Amino acid sequence: MSSAARRARRAVVGVAAVALALPASASAHGLVGKQDLPIPRWLFAWAAAVVLVASFVGLAVLWAQPRLQQVVERRRFAIPRVLEVLAGAVGVAFFAFAVYAGFAGTQAATANILPTVIYVYFWVAIPFLSAAFGDVFRAFNPWLAIGKATGWAARRLGGDTAPEPLPYPPWLGRWPAVVGVLVFAWVELVYANKDDPSQLAVMALAYAAVQLVGMSLYGVQAWSNRADAFGVYFGFFARVSPLHWRDRALYTRPLLGGCPSLRPVAGTVALLCTMIGTTSFDGFSQGTTWNSIVPHLQDFFASLGLNAEHALEAAGTVGIVVMCCLIGLLYRLGILGMQTVGRRRPAGELAGAFAHTLIPIALAYVVAHYFSLLAYQGQAIAALASDPLGDGSDLLGTAATGINYTWISATGIWYVQVGALVLGHVAGLTLAHDRALALYAKARDAMRSQYWMLAVMVAFTCLGLWLLSAAAQQ
Repeated sequence: MSSAARRARRAVVGVAAVALALPASASAHGLVGKQDLPIPRWLFAWAAAVVLVASFVGLAVLWAQPRLQQVVERRRFAIPRVLEVLAGAVGVAFFAFAVYAGFAGTQAATANILPTVIYVYFWVAIPFLSAAFGDVFRAFNPWLAIGKATGWAARRLGGDTAPEPLPYPPWLGRWPAVVGVLVFAWVELVYANKDDPSQLAVMALAYAAVQLVGMSLYGVQAWSNRADAFGVYFGFFARVSPLHWRDRALYTRPLLGGCPSLRPVAGTVALLCTMIGTTSFDGFSQGTTWNSIVPHLQDFFASLGLNAEHALEAAGTVGIVVMCCLIGLLYRLGILGMQTVGRRRPAGELAGAFAHTLIPIALAYVVAHYFSLLAYQGQAIAALASDPLGDGSDLLGTAATGINYTWISATGIWYVQVGALVLGHVAGLTLAHDRALALYAKARDAMRSQYWMLAVMVAFTCLGLWLLSAAAQQ
């Protein structure tokens, strides 16, 4: 065995200790039906830890040089400008119709198309599509399309007299995206009237208005690339994809090849921790631990004068913020551990250098927590598309279509969720190993630094499996 492999083996004992912290129960979020697993659930945690350790050893032995820092993209074909314009027009038309449905349709959440479109297809399906096919949302982004069209018209009409946009402040970075993602997650997980179609329509219009104002001040591209919460959020997941759409052409690259090029501007680490933390709170909020805490928090806020509904929302706000902070703390601990290796680098520099390793983890959490929602509730779109306003129409002849809960079993969903967590964390470990080889002058220091990242990845995996057990704990 090589010296690198021996050093990797010494990390196994410490990492296994992290795996021991996982409870022996692990069921899946949003499952319908009873699981019939061939092995005890706690063995899944050990199996996941073993896979990560084995991957770490394999990387130490077989991956001696960085391979993803400078990937070569191959241009496949060009995209006509007319298709770009058409896609934007489709996005604007669909956005307008969805908002119209929110106002004009029935206010019953299950009968109006808007809640399902937002929570199932917009929030869940687009990350899946982004990871597979690249940044598809950007092509149909309605406020981006309006911003581009407005800018084009201003240049045509105003010529050289059109004012130049303000320079985008470096300190602002991706912080607006952090706020946007956190607010949307709060609406989804905490807000009492989250399913009210008319309120969702108002919020959609308000968000679009903020984007248009930001684009008018700082320029369409600058604002869209840094401050559009959903554009940035989906764009992060698109970095996993081997397909890259840019300059009106399709390029191919290695899987995960888009992640290392992520620029760690202000707010980048906070955004990734928020992406993981909000999804984590979704699972945590369904378990007995949170349900034993929330009554006390609710009573505390009620004692401050809030009514029962607002007190519950305040308690949920505390929970979601604390969970995001805990994810950030866990990542920070790994970074502080890496600081002890080789030439001491500033913690901020290391945090930014390894921020992209959190992208596949964030994707894994989305798949693990929302796959069942997409698998089952996603089928409701057939009936809703035929009767989008809930007024008894049957435009497509599918208004009576029901949901088939038998096409995949609860056990099958469990395997998908565990597989997503393991693959996502192996991908994160691979990205971290590749970056360490490029960052540290000595291979020995690069490997030592990854002991800490291995511990972080195992901890994230155990956390993910524990959160999936929340539904079974009730």
